[in-house]
Amino acid sequence: MSRRSGVLEFAVLGLLHDAPMHGYELRKRLNVLLGSFRAFSYGTLYPCLKNLVAQGFLVEDNPDVEYVPATALNGKRSKIVYRLSAEGKQRFEELLADSGPDAWEDEHFGVHFAFFARTDKAVRMRVLEGRRSRLEERLERMRTSIARTRERFDDYTLELQRHGLESVEREVRWLNELIETERANRTGRNGASTGASQTSDGRGQEAGSSDPPGPPHDRPGRSAQER
Repeated sequence: MSRRSGVLEFAVLGLLHDAPMHGYELRKRLNVLLGSFRAFSYGTLYPCLKNLVAQGFLVEDNPDVEYVPATALNGKRSKIVYRLSAEGKQRFEELLADSGPDAWEDEHFGVHFAFFARTDKAVRMRVLEGRRSRLEERLERMRTSIARTRERFDDYTLELQRHGLESVEREVRWLNELIETERANRTGRNGASTGASQTSDGRGQEAGSSDPPGPPHDRPGRSAQER
């Protein structure tokens, strides 16, 4: 199974763990869960669903309805409703408990984090610490690369490299905050914070802030000195 298909399988099982739904609704939920920059097409989603059905992880509630993938031309949608089987629930729990190196990678980490509310605290900690370790390794390589190639690149290429470096630095700071919160037992298994969190500059952020959990958004044009 490819890395991308593994990510999609995890996301599908996690969403269907909440409630059964048909493919069109599932695709919309996937785009909301993972962000439009990781949107999945019907050509990717439906083969995944059929594969999960074949493996016994999903059940089709309307198997007699003819399967017709939606296209821009015919505008048709499958009426099949997918739900988790007992094996599918077990498979989701297995994926949820995975805290190995794959869970630290870019796409896998995003899906794991999306389901942190259902994840055991010890697993959350291993995933967060592993992700931080992976990014710290990446930072070291990026800094070394910039130092070695500084004289060979033009100013714009160097700025692009610095921008990438600062993006990773911001995520490391964010991970540090999450890890500190977990260690202080301010977040229970359901993921609900019991108090104000601390931003990277030490200022308190009130619980219930409208900012969604996740890595800080890139803000081009700001230098490391300005932060």
